[in-house]
Amino acid sequence: MLTALAASALLCGVAHSAQAQSASPKAAKAAKTAAVKPDKAVAAAGNAEPTLIGQFGPWGAYTATPNGKKVCFALAKPSSSKTNPPNRPRDPAYAFVSTRPAEKVANEVSVMIGYLLKPGSESTLEVGGASYAMYTQGDGLWIKNAAEEERMVDAMRKSADVTIKGVSAKGTETTDTFSLKGLAQALDKVAQDCKR
Repeated sequence: MLTALAASALLCGVAHSAQAQSASPKAAKAAKTAAVKPDKAVAAAGNAEPTLIGQFGPWGAYTATPNGKKVCFALAKPSSSKTNPPNRPRDPAYAFVSTRPAEKVANEVSVMIGYLLKPGSESTLEVGGASYAMYTQGDGLWIKNAAEEERMVDAMRKSADVTIKGVSAKGTETTDTFSLKGLAQALDKVAQDCKR
């Protein structure tokens, strides 16, 4: 399960690079060639098995080498999840902070929310007293304004938790809270192991 999840998130992160406002032409080309349907993500990622390189509270630091290109990421599950209406079924949610040196991507935040999001909807990520607009695609979320990502990651390093709100394709509102305890250490380990 982690292999499919990681491969899907990492490949979706490539697609995000092309859509972010500050994306480079090189990233757009990479996204075009790497964007795949979620059910084929593992095959497209070369069946790369992620390796845990450190556990820091709820955050795990991982490396993988899909198609010969090293990728590192921190990953956590939410500490609490709520749906409105209550108790709606969904797959597990995960937050990622990914680094892909071959694409010169560092600390890209993404969330796999555990359900298909309402097409065209925006979600929010709240951390450190600030709210960041997130765009949605399929079951993934990424920051809408890539120029704000560094500031958002810095706030995540210093804060106790992050809250993510979204709306499913069926209209269910969700609120997921992720503990950020250990994130700074996980990101330091990722940076150490995945230098550009």
